[in-house]
Amino acid sequence: MFDKNKILYGFFNDDDFLRISDAIKKAESTTAGEIKISIKEKRTFSQRKKSLFELASEEFHRLGMTNTRDKTGILIYLLLSEKKFYILADEGINSKVDQSVWDSIRDRMARKFSLGHFADGIIEGIGEIGDVLSEHFPIKADDTNELTDRVEFS
Repeated sequence: MFDKNKILYGFFNDDDFLRISDAIKKAESTTAGEIKISIKEKRTFSQRKKSLFELASEEFHRLGMTNTRDKTGILIYLLLSEKKFYILADEGINSKVDQSVWDSIRDRMARKFSLGHFADGIIEGIGEIGDVLSEHFPIKADDTNELTDRVEFS
């Protein structure tokens, strides 16, 4: 029988998820942006022909990230069984931040992942994303945390 969490706990432990959530909270304390982490262990049968971008886009919509006030949501989507991930930003962010910025962050995260430091790679990526968002989307006086900071599993 397939253990649903077998793949997940090969990469992370419970403390890692707390550290990641804390990193999101810290990064969002200086920006109006919303950062989400979604971890999927493997594709479903119906997803087998979809690109990683399509899967990340579906998750972005499923999590309600298109509903942020200023379209400032950003998702780090991980597909563990294939050891792939994608950084997807909403249109408000993409109007001000070039894709090459996310590609650079992705590459630094990938280097950490290649060393087996998955939580550290995500946490560093969150910090860098938070810095970029703070520069372009500083926190507003009436800012609220529009999305939960917890790590999503699907």
